[in-house]
Amino acid sequence: MGGEGVSVTAVAAAAAASTLPLHSVFVYGSLLADEVVQVLLKRVPSSSPAVLHHHHRFSIKGRVYPAILPVENKKVAGKVLLGITDRELDVLDTFEDVEYERRAVEVSLADTAEKLLADTYVWGDNDDPNLHGDWDFEEWKRLHMKDFLAMTMGFMEELEQPESKTRVATYESYFQQG
Repeated sequence: MGGEGVSVTAVAAAAAASTLPLHSVFVYGSLLADEVVQVLLKRVPSSSPAVLHHHHRFSIKGRVYPAILPVENKKVAGKVLLGITDRELDVLDTFEDVEYERRAVEVSLADTAEKLLADTYVWGDNDDPNLHGDWDFEEWKRLHMKDFLAMTMGFMEELEQPESKTRVATYESYFQQG
Protein backbone atom coordinates (compact mmCIF):
# COMPACT_ATOMS: atom_id res chain seq x y z
CA MET A 1 0.00 0.00 0.00
CA GLY A 2 1.31 3.45 -0.83
CA GLY A 3 1.87 6.13 1.74
CA GLU A 4 3.60 4.34 4.61
CA GLY A 5 5.81 6.79 6.41
CA VAL A 6 4.28 9.78 4.61
CA SER A 7 2.25 12.09 6.82
CA VAL A 8 -1.13 13.07 5.42
CA THR A 9 -0.51 16.56 6.79
CA ALA A 10 2.81 16.74 4.92
CA VAL A 11 1.14 15.70 1.66
CA ALA A 12 -1.65 18.25 2.22
CA ALA A 13 0.93 20.96 2.98
CA ALA A 14 2.86 20.07 -0.18
CA ALA A 15 -0.39 20.28 -2.16
CA ALA A 16 -1.16 23.70 -0.70
CA ALA A 17 2.35 24.94 -1.57
CA SER A 18 2.15 23.56 -5.10
CA THR A 19 1.19 25.78 -8.00
CA LEU A 20 -1.05 22.97 -9.30
CA PRO A 21 -4.15 22.16 -7.27
CA LEU A 22 -4.00 18.61 -5.93
CA HIS A 23 -6.99 16.59 -4.78
CA SER A 24 -7.77 13.94 -2.20
CA VAL A 25 -10.13 11.17 -3.34
CA PHE A 26 -11.87 8.70 -1.01
CA VAL A 27 -12.09 5.26 -2.66
CA TYR A 28 -14.08 2.29 -1.41
CA GLY A 29 -14.40 -0.32 -4.18
CA SER A 30 -12.25 -1.49 -7.08
CA LEU A 31 -9.98 1.55 -6.58
CA LEU A 32 -8.88 0.08 -3.24
CA ALA A 33 -6.73 -2.23 -5.39
CA ASP A 34 -3.38 -0.58 -6.12
CA GLU A 35 -3.22 -2.59 -9.37
CA VAL A 36 -6.38 -0.87 -10.71
CA VAL A 37 -5.14 2.58 -9.63
CA GLN A 38 -1.77 1.88 -11.33
CA VAL A 39 -3.50 1.11 -14.65
CA LEU A 40 -5.67 4.24 -14.46
CA LEU A 41 -3.18 6.80 -13.12
CA LYS A 42 0.08 5.16 -14.23
CA ARG A 43 1.24 5.44 -10.60
CA VAL A 44 0.06 4.52 -7.11
CA PRO A 45 -0.30 7.75 -5.12
CA SER A 46 0.22 8.00 -1.37
CA SER A 47 -2.87 6.95 0.56
CA SER A 48 -4.27 6.70 4.04
CA PRO A 49 -6.95 4.37 5.44
CA ALA A 50 -10.15 6.33 6.07
CA VAL A 51 -13.81 6.00 7.04
CA LEU A 52 -16.78 7.78 5.47
CA HIS A 53 -19.57 8.11 8.02
CA HIS A 54 -23.29 8.09 7.24
CA HIS A 55 -22.89 6.13 4.00
CA HIS A 56 -23.35 2.48 3.05
CA ARG A 57 -21.49 0.41 0.43
CA PHE A 58 -23.94 -1.70 -1.57
CA SER A 59 -23.51 -4.54 -4.01
CA ILE A 60 -25.15 -3.88 -7.39
CA LYS A 61 -27.11 -6.65 -9.10
CA GLY A 62 -25.33 -7.61 -12.34
CA ARG A 63 -22.17 -5.61 -11.54
CA VAL A 64 -18.91 -6.57 -9.82
CA TYR A 65 -18.23 -3.08 -8.41
CA PRO A 66 -20.05 -1.34 -5.53
CA ALA A 67 -22.02 1.84 -4.99
CA ILE A 68 -22.28 4.10 -1.96
CA LEU A 69 -25.23 6.19 -0.88
CA PRO A 70 -25.90 8.29 2.20
CA VAL A 71 -27.40 6.11 4.96
CA GLU A 72 -27.63 7.32 8.56
CA ASN A 73 -25.70 5.36 11.20
CA LYS A 74 -23.66 3.41 8.63
CA LYS A 75 -20.01 3.81 7.62
CA VAL A 76 -17.78 2.81 4.73
CA ALA A 77 -14.15 1.82 5.23
CA GLY A 78 -11.81 2.76 2.40
CA LYS A 79 -8.77 4.90 1.79
CA VAL A 80 -7.96 8.39 0.62
CA LEU A 81 -5.73 8.76 -2.43
CA LEU A 82 -3.59 11.86 -1.85
CA GLY A 83 -1.98 14.30 -4.26
CA ILE A 84 -4.30 13.58 -7.23
CA THR A 85 -3.72 16.00 -10.12
CA ASP A 86 -6.46 17.62 -12.21
CA ARG A 87 -5.60 15.29 -15.11
CA GLU A 88 -5.81 12.24 -12.85
CA LEU A 89 -9.13 13.45 -11.45
CA ASP A 90 -10.41 13.74 -15.04
CA VAL A 91 -9.37 10.10 -15.66
CA LEU A 92 -11.20 9.00 -12.49
CA ASP A 93 -14.29 11.03 -13.47
CA THR A 94 -14.32 9.36 -16.89
CA PHE A 95 -13.78 5.92 -15.35
CA GLU A 96 -16.63 6.39 -12.88
CA ASP A 97 -18.78 7.56 -15.80
CA VAL A 98 -22.41 8.69 -15.59
CA GLU A 99 -23.42 6.14 -12.95
CA TYR A 100 -21.67 8.13 -10.22
CA GLU A 101 -21.59 11.74 -9.08
CA ARG A 102 -18.39 13.17 -7.67
CA ARG A 103 -19.12 14.83 -4.33
CA ALA A 104 -17.04 16.48 -1.62
CA VAL A 105 -17.29 14.57 1.66
CA GLU A 106 -15.60 14.67 5.05
CA VAL A 107 -13.74 11.49 5.94
CA SER A 108 -12.00 10.44 9.15
CA LEU A 109 -8.47 9.16 8.75
CA ALA A 110 -8.28 5.75 10.42
CA ASP A 111 -4.78 6.25 11.86
CA THR A 112 -5.29 9.64 13.50
CA ALA A 113 -9.08 10.30 13.47
CA GLU A 114 -8.12 13.57 11.71
CA LYS A 115 -10.92 14.86 9.45
CA LEU A 116 -10.16 15.52 5.80
CA LEU A 117 -12.24 16.91 2.94
CA ALA A 118 -12.08 14.58 -0.07
CA ASP A 119 -13.93 13.88 -3.28
CA THR A 120 -15.73 10.57 -3.65
CA TYR A 121 -18.06 8.94 -6.16
CA VAL A 122 -21.64 8.48 -4.96
CA TRP A 123 -24.15 6.35 -6.90
CA GLY A 124 -26.39 8.62 -8.99
CA ASP A 125 -29.70 6.81 -8.39
CA ASN A 126 -30.88 6.90 -4.76
CA ASP A 127 -33.81 4.60 -5.57
CA ASP A 128 -31.96 2.01 -7.66
CA PRO A 129 -33.69 -1.36 -7.06
CA ASN A 130 -30.45 -3.18 -8.05
CA LEU A 131 -28.63 -2.04 -4.90
CA HIS A 132 -28.56 -4.65 -2.16
CA GLY A 133 -26.66 -5.94 0.86
CA ASP A 134 -22.96 -5.28 1.39
CA TRP A 135 -20.04 -5.37 -1.04
CA ASP A 136 -16.90 -7.21 0.06
CA PHE A 137 -13.46 -6.15 -1.24
CA GLU A 138 -11.71 -9.43 -0.36
CA GLU A 139 -14.38 -11.43 -2.22
CA TRP A 140 -14.06 -9.05 -5.20
CA LYS A 141 -10.27 -9.53 -5.26
CA ARG A 142 -10.66 -13.31 -5.21
CA LEU A 143 -13.48 -13.57 -7.77
CA HIS A 144 -13.31 -10.54 -10.05
CA MET A 145 -10.07 -8.56 -9.84
CA LYS A 146 -8.26 -10.34 -12.68
CA ASP A 147 -11.09 -9.72 -15.17
CA PHE A 148 -11.70 -6.20 -13.83
CA LEU A 149 -8.02 -5.35 -14.37
CA ALA A 150 -8.24 -6.60 -17.96
CA MET A 151 -11.39 -4.48 -18.49
CA THR A 152 -9.62 -1.46 -16.95
CA MET A 153 -6.65 -1.90 -19.30
CA GLY A 154 -9.10 -2.03 -22.22
CA PHE A 155 -10.80 1.13 -20.91
CA MET A 156 -7.46 2.98 -20.81
CA GLU A 157 -6.54 1.82 -24.33
CA GLU A 158 -9.97 2.93 -25.52
CA LEU A 159 -9.63 6.29 -23.70
CA GLU A 160 -6.59 7.09 -25.82
CA GLN A 161 -8.61 6.64 -29.04
CA PRO A 162 -10.28 9.67 -30.68
CA GLU A 163 -13.75 8.04 -30.50
CA SER A 164 -13.52 6.32 -27.14
CA LYS A 165 -16.28 4.27 -25.52
CA THR A 166 -17.53 5.09 -22.03
CA ARG A 167 -16.41 2.95 -19.10
CA VAL A 168 -19.93 1.51 -18.81
CA ALA A 169 -19.86 0.46 -22.48
CA THR A 170 -16.36 -1.00 -22.04
CA TYR A 171 -17.48 -2.84 -18.89
CA GLU A 172 -20.62 -4.22 -20.52
CA SER A 173 -18.85 -5.38 -23.69
CA TYR A 174 -16.00 -6.94 -21.70
CA PHE A 175 -18.14 -8.80 -19.20
CA GLN A 176 -20.59 -10.00 -21.87
CA GLN A 177 -17.63 -11.57 -23.75
CA GLY A 178 -15.90 -12.91 -20.62
